[in-house]
Amino acid sequence: MPDYDVLCIGNAIVDIIAQCDEEFLETNGIIKGAMNLIDTQRAELLYSRMGPAIEASGGSAGNTAAGVASFGGRVAFFGKVSNDALGQIYAHDIHAQGVAFDTKPLKGEPPTARSMIFVTPDGERSMNTYLGAAIELGPEDVEADKASGAKVTYFEGYLWDPPRAKEAIRQTAKLAHAAGREVSMTLSDSFCVDRYRDEFLDLMRSGTVDIVFANSHEIKSLYQTSSFDEALAQIRKDCRIAAVTRSEKGSVTVRGDETVLIQATAIKELVDTTGAGDLYAAGFLHGYTTGRSLKDCGDLGSLAAGLVIQQIGPRPRQNLRRQAEQASLL
Repeated sequence: MPDYDVLCIGNAIVDIIAQCDEEFLETNGIIKGAMNLIDTQRAELLYSRMGPAIEASGGSAGNTAAGVASFGGRVAFFGKVSNDALGQIYAHDIHAQGVAFDTKPLKGEPPTARSMIFVTPDGERSMNTYLGAAIELGPEDVEADKASGAKVTYFEGYLWDPPRAKEAIRQTAKLAHAAGREVSMTLSDSFCVDRYRDEFLDLMRSGTVDIVFANSHEIKSLYQTSSFDEALAQIRKDCRIAAVTRSEKGSVTVRGDETVLIQATAIKELVDTTGAGDLYAAGFLHGYTTGRSLKDCGDLGSLAAGLVIQQIGPRPRQNLRRQAEQASLL
């Protein structure tokens, strides 16, 4: 029996979340709805201009790990923090969620990564991320027993920004496949796809990645087309399974000639879209690693995403297993 259902690899980031209006984004040159990488100076400037904020451990794959754990799955995480106050907050939060996190913290500079997230009244989030210690994740942080002992390894496309993380992911994928496991990734962000399109396609076509998560913007960016149907037809050929979210239109999963359409979960109020894709992946992967149908996997993903967008912050405050049981999904 594998030790873990899912191993997540990602940037270990503490989110600092504040609400703002559209004018604030324009005045401060923030690209709406995107993840913008920033340096120390820019981080300090934006922080000084933020209104009241909530601090919460985040990072895309870390959010997915927390989601899988909330469903009752066995999950581990690789990610680098510094041995500072934010690093201790991050480690405490992810352990409290029930995630195995044993990556050794960095001693000294740079400090733990943080992302300043500005949420506009429409619920859209604009992220400004200082990667700090997160970029120090490297091959030496790969724990072979976890890499070969997890049913599915999941990593975020954002990790293609720090160069040594690529080595860590390739090493982990090699160990996973040698043990007969599967590897999945999320495309993360359409700007991220623009930066690494050829490398992402190669990861899929070479078989390094078996399962791909994306949203409609990312998949169209990947294939440089304005047609969702055209992009879906392409990704069907390039990977074994692709799960694509479409906001209020739900999601679609393809596997070979099979196509599964999933409805979005009905919500009372859209509060903050931070973490929606991360939690969709968590629900899907929990279903997948427990042997459920693609329809059940998509329904679990849709439930988790629908719950997280009705709260501030990217990690579930409700017990996802209990919610899924109440919805007759587990």
